[in-house]
Amino acid sequence: MVEFLLPKNSKIIAGTEHPAPRDCKRPRTFKIYRFSPDDDKNPRVDTYTIDLDQCGPMVLDALIHIKNTIDSTLTFRRSCREGVCGSCAMNIDGTNTLACTKPIANISGPVKVYPLPHMNVVKDLVPDMTEAYAQYAVVEPWLKSETPPPSDRERLQTPQDRAKLDGLYECILCFCCSASCPSYWWNSDRYLGPATLLQAYRWIADSRDEATGDRLDALHDPFRLYRCHTIMNCTNTCPKGLNPAKAIAETKKLVFFRQE
Repeated sequence: MVEFLLPKNSKIIAGTEHPAPRDCKRPRTFKIYRFSPDDDKNPRVDTYTIDLDQCGPMVLDALIHIKNTIDSTLTFRRSCREGVCGSCAMNIDGTNTLACTKPIANISGPVKVYPLPHMNVVKDLVPDMTEAYAQYAVVEPWLKSETPPPSDRERLQTPQDRAKLDGLYECILCFCCSASCPSYWWNSDRYLGPATLLQAYRWIADSRDEATGDRLDALHDPFRLYRCHTIMNCTNTCPKGLNPAKAIAETKKLVFFRQE
């Protein structure tokens, strides 16, 4: 069951219904979560019926159409529109994914759009990512090396070492995986979560990095790493098809053998 973090002493109520436009040929209904902390009102779900002939095929196209033609107050993040930036991560039809790569045609019934679950909401579909980004900074996601780089070329890797980064470097930090993880819901103040831990392993696995020991020592903590209980929600929901659970398992193995 997806859990949404609601403001204290509040509940989700039915909101405004916006009917289909006249001469609508391909009607489709969207039920969208609305909340503004400045209003001091309960979160609500507004209903919009649009003509699919008037917008593109993805959920993000529908959201942009709704904002441009029906309700300019609707708030959401978006940027690249190509599944590269992670800005439009939200919960669509009960699954954390990217609005820009989620086809409307793949959803049956009304399209239900909510913010990423169990995160504070800045407004409407915009989650507060402050804590997630702070955790990402904790793992120091950059190359650390005492050896100076060659003067005439970049640091080289063998094809085999480079292949170890496949499935890691593609992470776009949308945090769909972390927001789907019950362990992160319960311990987000101390557990780093699958997105950050995948990024941590990306540098542990990099043959050019010379701080592997320090990185593993920093993760050897009852909460930072070991709150992962291999629930696998993270892998199931990743819109890029990555496997954060595997990266966490590999990190656990390295920490274990380092302590032997």
